[in-house]
Amino acid sequence: MALFLFVLTGPNSGDSIKHPSGRGAAVNRRGHIVTQNTTDRDAGQQIAGIDWPDDVSAISESSARDLLAQLAALLQQANVDYHAADAPKLTDADYDRVKRLNAAIETAFPDLKRQDSPSELVGAPAAEGFGKVKHAVRMLSLSNAFDDADVQDFDESIRKFLGFSGDQPLSYTAEPKIDGLSLSLRYVDGVLTQAATRGDGETGENVTANARVIADIPQVLQDVTGVIEVRGEVYMSHADFAALNTRQSETGGKTFSNPRNAAAGSLRQLDASITRERPLKFFAYAWGELTAQLAETQYGAIARLAELGFATNPLTQVCAGPADLLAHYRQIEAQRATLGYDIDGVVYKVDDLALQRRLGFRSTTPRWAIAHKFPAELAWTWLKGIDIQVGRTGALSPVARLDPVTVGGVVVSNATLHNEDYIAGTGGDGEMIRGGRDLRVGDWVQVYRAGDVIPKIKDVDLSKRPETARPFVFPVTCPECGSAAIREEGDAVRRCTGGLICPAQAVEKLKHFVGRAAFDIEGLGAKQVEAFYHDEMLPVKQPADIFTLRARDAKAIAKLKNRDGWGETSARNLFDAIDEKRVIPLNRVIFSLGIRHIGETGAAILARHYGSWKQLAAAMDQAKVGSGAAWDDLIGIDGVGAVLAASLITTMQQPAERASIDALIAQLDVQDVTAPDTSGSPVAGKTVVFTGSLEKMTRAEAKARAESLGAKVSGSVSAKTDLLVAGPGAGSKAKKAADLGIEMLDEDGWLALIGDA
Repeated sequence: MALFLFVLTGPNSGDSIKHPSGRGAAVNRRGHIVTQNTTDRDAGQQIAGIDWPDDVSAISESSARDLLAQLAALLQQANVDYHAADAPKLTDADYDRVKRLNAAIETAFPDLKRQDSPSELVGAPAAEGFGKVKHAVRMLSLSNAFDDADVQDFDESIRKFLGFSGDQPLSYTAEPKIDGLSLSLRYVDGVLTQAATRGDGETGENVTANARVIADIPQVLQDVTGVIEVRGEVYMSHADFAALNTRQSETGGKTFSNPRNAAAGSLRQLDASITRERPLKFFAYAWGELTAQLAETQYGAIARLAELGFATNPLTQVCAGPADLLAHYRQIEAQRATLGYDIDGVVYKVDDLALQRRLGFRSTTPRWAIAHKFPAELAWTWLKGIDIQVGRTGALSPVARLDPVTVGGVVVSNATLHNEDYIAGTGGDGEMIRGGRDLRVGDWVQVYRAGDVIPKIKDVDLSKRPETARPFVFPVTCPECGSAAIREEGDAVRRCTGGLICPAQAVEKLKHFVGRAAFDIEGLGAKQVEAFYHDEMLPVKQPADIFTLRARDAKAIAKLKNRDGWGETSARNLFDAIDEKRVIPLNRVIFSLGIRHIGETGAAILARHYGSWKQLAAAMDQAKVGSGAAWDDLIGIDGVGAVLAASLITTMQQPAERASIDALIAQLDVQDVTAPDTSGSPVAGKTVVFTGSLEKMTRAEAKARAESLGAKVSGSVSAKTDLLVAGPGAGSKAKKAADLGIEMLDEDGWLALIGDA
């Protein structure tokens, strides 16, 4: 290939936050569980008129869907205001919070993710006043870190992906995250031919004429042939910003609220002569399309850009690991007020460009870079009460009711308390949090909104604790149905045992059942489900009842069409919509059951493995938790662990649950999974197992590559295995594969097979 294509996003990237899963629940970077149960309780806080939940795990699917729609509209407008109109109405802190809330809801409700999800966007569409420029290499955003632990996690994730040991050298660069406007400069044979804003990451605005009048941007690069696309940030210094606003005020012109807006507005003038009069500056820190590589390292490439005549940030430094990164972060943070320009964090990047290429990209962010944002604000307030909410899986979730307080521009009246250990002062790892200090009603507490959208309690001031304050006694019975609430060994959460007799669980399970990734019945949303659940004439107590509504209504004296809010057309449309969903794919049925630990991805994995409901049900009838052929087959599925497997078997073998499921299946035509098309790839549709030590790539890389070619990766060898890739140290799996006559390849053979040799 003649061209070397690289993507490097700089310090002004958008936001994304990872939510790894643990024990079937989403957890944040600090290890606190965000369970995926839902109740419809709002926190009372607002940004831009949107009521925010105090705990994403404690909202219904209907509320989540509505919130995602509101957040998508808000963020779309905010992107236009910021990137296109240069007149943002949301503060940077509020924008970060809104985007993290959107990401948190998508993690808890992956089936509700919108096609226009803000998490897949990195800017705003190009404005109509400028010509459009399609970037040869997308300008992506960055994931964020918000505390020291996040930086350590970043380093560990890089090492795990690359297969590096903890003591193996791994260098990073660290540079200030400039608060300005991203700009791409394309040079052909050393001549500036095009300048474009980031836009939506794929298409930006052609601002070439304006870029030509910025003093920091070279018009010609000496001794350069081919294509070089330099990326960086247009910004304005504090002194120049103040002087510009003074001039604008004196002449009756528009004044700007901050240097970033001033820089963006100045760059995006349709008349380049106005841009010429504005004191714009430019830091180069990245590149896009290249004919020839700039250097072998990130730091070397930045040095090369400086040699070519670009201004680069003098605070950029190579760091040996997380400790050095954090030390440099604090040095930059200490200088923040005296730099003379705005920054809002520090960007870390793997220094070795070959390693960057190995690490590659997620959908909108590179794996090899992260933006460490400066901390959010803290505030103190009174803890007025602790409420317990019950969700779909029966989890009892404590929520702090606070005397309203403003934290980072947001009025907060609630905070998540996670679980009973958190209230008592113990973390998920058994270690003390807050110095082991517990939380009691009446306490004076410190609230923060750092790396998470959800407000949390950071500390408690014991000197202000009332004498009447007593330790909080976590309930051992469900507040909704009175059933015992037990905490199983290894579970951080106490759960109601009422099952279907618990109204909170039953209603939330039904709401989950009609969710978009499940049955998605038009006209039957969360509010309608709740109304039918409490209806005396046409009650819906379990999923099967939905599919008997038409028949029961036909026999009823009081018809649905005659009720308030209904009519003949709306009732008929509902019944027709229900009937349309009687034919449904297997994966949607599995997901719709709301079995603990089985999300949309898990349901799809199970559907692909078993192929039909009949085979799945038969396997679960034969399965025993912890032993047997059916158990071994189940946990041998890549992506299925013992916890998920036990949850599935237990649910399918529990008499009341199984009766409810069987009643549902009797109403449906569940579609079998279509066999995958194996054409076009040597491993598409095949089941591949990796064993032993891989020397040229990590297991994570090998799995990702196999799946990208359409293969299914399994964790165990069985008669269904098509191919075993065995590295040095292969043991029992290799022997079993040989006994079964399964094709085996070494690592070189695998790479040759897939064309990566």
